[in-house]
Amino acid sequence: MIVLITGATSGFGMSCAKLFSKKGYKTILIGRRKDRLTELSKELGVKRNLPIQLDVRDKKNVFQTIENLPDDFKKITVLINNAGLAWGLEPAHKIDIKKWETMIDTNCKGLVYMTRAVLPGFIKRNKGHIVNIGSVAGSYPYGGGNVYGGTKAFVKQFSLGLKSDLLGTKVKITNIEPGMANTEFSLVRFSGNKKKANDVYKKMTPLYGEDIAETILWSVNRPSHVNINRIEIMPLQQGFNFFAISRTGKIKK
Repeated sequence: MIVLITGATSGFGMSCAKLFSKKGYKTILIGRRKDRLTELSKELGVKRNLPIQLDVRDKKNVFQTIENLPDDFKKITVLINNAGLAWGLEPAHKIDIKKWETMIDTNCKGLVYMTRAVLPGFIKRNKGHIVNIGSVAGSYPYGGGNVYGGTKAFVKQFSLGLKSDLLGTKVKITNIEPGMANTEFSLVRFSGNKKKANDVYKKMTPLYGEDIAETILWSVNRPSHVNINRIEIMPLQQGFNFFAISRTGKIKK
């Protein structure tokens, strides 16, 4: 079986690459950082994987890449749409619009491009599984999570829409929605500020990449008649905030 993983050079993607490879899957590793791709490919065994340097935001290149896959990697079994990011935690009226655009282009458009490129092959073979990486942020808002949460709400609804479109086929759709996880996520969000990133996980035990990889592996190995629509997964020490209240005085009528 063949699994294609976007964002394979770090976090959930790298954990998936290692676990699926260990379980006997051939892997197509998609990532932007060539040095990390090369290192990961060597670790997994070069005959069992295909590293491809690719930015999922590049629509033309995404479609060309899938069209031109080598014959022994063409029949993809599982697509893991993992590439994504949160960038910044500023309120909507202060954030750099470029950060919003980057999140939308990667989390939404990149995911859509890869799905559209791979899906016809699944339909032709009447077999396949698309696993999208969403987030609890797509269901529960928080200050500064504006566009990031919006992109993950899109991923959730897009996944449900795909499931509706593919009713009657043997193609499965799953949306995995992690909570706090100790990957490079916070380091990217805070533009490389390690102290801010580390403080996010202070005095608690977050999820790790391996937790999500194992959840995905379980999801794609259910019996043929079972489809896991959504999995929301949080660390034990993460909860739900109360509604925020601004106590700045009564509002005059």
